[in-house]
Amino acid sequence: MVELTRRATLALLGLGVVGTAVSWPRLTGSDIPGRRSDVLTVALFGTAQDAAARQSLVDGFQRLHPDIPVRIVAIQGQDWSNFFAKILTMVAAGDAPDVVSVATEGTQLFAERLAHPIDEFVRRDAAELRDYFDDVHPSLVESFMYQGSLFQLPDNFNAANVFYNTAALERAGLERPRDDWTVDDFFSVARTMRDSASGSFLPYFWNNRLWGGVVPWLYVNDASFLTEEKASGGDWFWSQFYPNDKPRGGGFLWRGADALGERTVESFEVLQRMVAEGLAANPAQGGGNELVSLFARGSVGMTPSGGFWVHGLNEAGFPNDAYDVTYFPQMRSQRHQFGAGGYAMMRTSPRKDQAWEWMKYCISREGMGLAHTRPDSSLPRRSLNTELYGAGVGPRHWEVFYDTLDRFPDTAPMPAPPQQAAVESALIKNVVATITNGPGGVRRGLETMQRDLEIALKGR
Repeated sequence: MVELTRRATLALLGLGVVGTAVSWPRLTGSDIPGRRSDVLTVALFGTAQDAAARQSLVDGFQRLHPDIPVRIVAIQGQDWSNFFAKILTMVAAGDAPDVVSVATEGTQLFAERLAHPIDEFVRRDAAELRDYFDDVHPSLVESFMYQGSLFQLPDNFNAANVFYNTAALERAGLERPRDDWTVDDFFSVARTMRDSASGSFLPYFWNNRLWGGVVPWLYVNDASFLTEEKASGGDWFWSQFYPNDKPRGGGFLWRGADALGERTVESFEVLQRMVAEGLAANPAQGGGNELVSLFARGSVGMTPSGGFWVHGLNEAGFPNDAYDVTYFPQMRSQRHQFGAGGYAMMRTSPRKDQAWEWMKYCISREGMGLAHTRPDSSLPRRSLNTELYGAGVGPRHWEVFYDTLDRFPDTAPMPAPPQQAAVESALIKNVVATITNGPGGVRRGLETMQRDLEIALKGR
């Protein structure tokens, strides 16, 4: 188990002081001063508007459970790490929520220190949950297993795929890339796009972050920047719900740095060539708000993104036939990266039975449909994605979003150990220097990254 020193704990808590926690207006008569102990408190990463959007979800839940009042607390932050730090602040202040929305980035952090395993509840309600697991790809569930126990049920996910501007592709005289295209094919497409463009144009735009940054290029080469293992255990779950699937074990473990592995170096050399040839700019750090306008203007040919981007492009007025989506190109493999989200039950909660009822409702067909009325993420229930992306809402090949899991069975979550925040920082701060100092700079940059990752993984 990762232990925080007093200094590290204070540093984490210090991150939470500057942010803003926004409580949604009271949902029930029970949510009044003096009666807070009767309310199930659910924390999510977002704004007051995001919380308000859950009104129909809360209403649906309380039709089934009128005796469980719910209070939604929206917590704003710069990123998931900042959000998790604020949850730690609430815990330290004795004001911990009962349930927290947690993405892949924080699953193992919460499993180590904050979340309660849900094994006992899953076993108890196995018959009720069978419909859910029959509709959900096992890779998504596996991403929420840690040391043999299950901590979350996925209610949304996004695989990192390649979005491309159809006008840029057609202008270059090219057709949609084959599903099994290679990295050499990618370079050929990017060069042709560039040579056929006029004005400011970038064949490939990417962000320097854990999801959709360098990791997809590592995964398609059967590589990573961390060593990957599987914990023992988990048979209690797999034998009951996925008896015909391959053995999966007790969840992923990332306990060592691997920035200097041969295939890792090779993938970074590919990125270095991409930048050196002007096929991709130095990666931007952070989110992709600027990217939407660049992509919609036709200034970008390709970019990594997931189903969540359909909503952003729709909001920007970009028609769904002006872009499409395909898989990442293959190197040694065509393994893809994904991230998922789901609610975690807090260890400190005195309302675990009520929290479990909330978690079950959110992964029900009704609950998932109410929570995702727009294409802002792919849904773990494969049966619900047609309604979300079909009928002219998503791009022509929107099935890629879920088919990524089926077509490439070794597709896996992004590397996110309990020390994720420090690990991600060590990765991000070294990426640009590694790929912008010429071919000879790749190994030097990765040597520094290896050192920084080793320090981060110590968790002190």
